[in-house]
Amino acid sequence: MYYLIYASSATVPFSRADLTALLEISRRNNVEINVTGMLLYKDGNFLQMLEGEKENVMKLYDKISLDPRHTGVITILDGEEEERQFPEWSMGFRDLNSPEVLSLPGYSDFLNTPFTGTEFSSNPTECQELLMIFKQNIR
Repeated sequence: MYYLIYASSATVPFSRADLTALLEISRRNNVEINVTGMLLYKDGNFLQMLEGEKENVMKLYDKISLDPRHTGVITILDGEEEERQFPEWSMGFRDLNSPEVLSLPGYSDFLNTPFTGTEFSSNPTECQELLMIFKQNIR
């Protein structure tokens, strides 16, 4: 399973409505191409892991790179894993606690939950370690 992690900055701040719309559109589009992962957003910064067939991930990444809502898109890490780390698309973002957002399919409260070190297996992958570093350092 191919994965790619990138970081970018929003060209304009994302409102709650913007993030909700992004989650809904991303879930629909990613299901169609069998891409999963996690998108983290904090104060105008994105960190995203995409996973799936390499061709599908790269096409999506190219599309994201050209999206005018992003700037400074950089690949941080990519490679192969034996299995998906995020079998369902989920999107973590901080301080977005409205009830309608919490009930959306794919919503993850990853950034708002306390860090216990047990979020992943006892032998985390590089991808998981990177997501945990991001989570710990945005607080």
